Amino acid sequence: MRFRVTVSDMQVCPLDFRYGREVMKQVFDEEKRLQYMLDVEAALARAHAKVGNISAENAKMISEKANTKTVKIERVWEIEKSTNHDIMAMVKALTEQSGTAGDFVHLGATSNDIVDTVMAIALKNALQIIEDDMIVLQNSIAELAEKHRDSVMVGRTHGQFAVPLTFGMKMAVYAREMQRHLDRLREARPRICVGKMSGAVGTGAALGPHALEIQKIVMEELGLGTEEASLQLVGRDRYVEYMSLLANISCSLEKFAVEIRNLQRSEIGEVAEAFDREKQVGSSTMAHKQNPITCENVCSLAKVVRGFMIPTYENVPLWHERDLTNSAAERFTIPHASILTDDMIVKMSKVFSNLAVFPDKMLANIETSRGLIMAEAVMMALVRKGMGRQDAHEVMRRISLKAADTGTHLRDQMLSDETITKLFKPKEIDALLDPKNYTGKAGEIVDRTLKDVR
Repeated sequence: MRFRVTVSDMQVCPLDFRYGREVMKQVFDEEKRLQYMLDVEAALARAHAKVGNISAENAKMISEKANTKTVKIERVWEIEKSTNHDIMAMVKALTEQSGTAGDFVHLGATSNDIVDTVMAIALKNALQIIEDDMIVLQNSIAELAEKHRDSVMVGRTHGQFAVPLTFGMKMAVYAREMQRHLDRLREARPRICVGKMSGAVGTGAALGPHALEIQKIVMEELGLGTEEASLQLVGRDRYVEYMSLLANISCSLEKFAVEIRNLQRSEIGEVAEAFDREKQVGSSTMAHKQNPITCENVCSLAKVVRGFMIPTYENVPLWHERDLTNSAAERFTIPHASILTDDMIVKMSKVFSNLAVFPDKMLANIETSRGLIMAEAVMMALVRKGMGRQDAHEVMRRISLKAADTGTHLRDQMLSDETITKLFKPKEIDALLDPKNYTGKAGEIVDRTLKDVR
């Protein structure tokens, strides 16, 4: 039996007052869950009527009463106090309201026929919200890719300067990543949104000779796939796939947020989260602070979502046809992960939509490298002049280290090196050291990405 409190009594879970949007919370709301259960019971009654197991009149009466205006959640909770069984409490409450048709409520079903089919409905609704969220996020990223198609910045590997790219290309990479998540979601949906109506151990014995037909009718009416072969449960590998999808999405969201946080460092300053200068406070003591708090929040919540994967995996190996060790965990993991993932996607959409980008700072940071990030460009030019690649690499390694050790510009060291001056004129050296001339196919990558994702 679950101990129930009202909002005014106690607030423990941050989802109750701090995180998550109402649209996703509604999917997993207790009263909404009750309505899902009643929808399944009504669909079961109508399926029985279609195959001739009960009369159409009885199915109609059950269907008319299967709503939360008639079957009150408070009454279900009251019954549960004595039954210590939430599904049986719902069945009894619906039976009370269904008159003589009450004899046929829950006919041939087991509790998890209802529980797992209800979860399939919830997951179907949750996936639609998440899909819509991700499209908005992808569009906000794509807009940045288009706007900053040619905004040159330095790439960084191992936290060190690498070679130039464009901010637009970085965003194109993120847009492609979101597209893959959308593809995964759409591919996984038919495997995830699956219910069952096959009785205590999956044989359908209590449903009679039309058991498979009844199951098919119920699932088609509810817009769900059918677990064609089950024991008492829908296969929990399906829930692993759902939760893995959310965990994977959370990894990308944290990746994006970490990059923004790093680029917002005071010593880098190439992008920044929007900051309300009229009201927002960055620190209770350091009045100058403008922190990337939304990105930090996303990074924090992403860890929670991924943390739910362990109990999700643990819920797959159950005893025989089933036990109850998965039940309590799933009441936490699936709703929480869904609500938090929705919350994070929407937050990152707002971050990208309002992101301040500073191309001038990007160029200024490039200049601090004193040309060293262009060593690869010069090396490749040497190869085009006929020098072996390994020899060219050694030439530029030697010149680059000398520039770094002396704190001079790479151009100065190149102009003083006979190997370089024999092959390149000063103007050619200037062109080789211009980062705008060494972004490869970045612009084309952005263009192709925008064409594919929009």
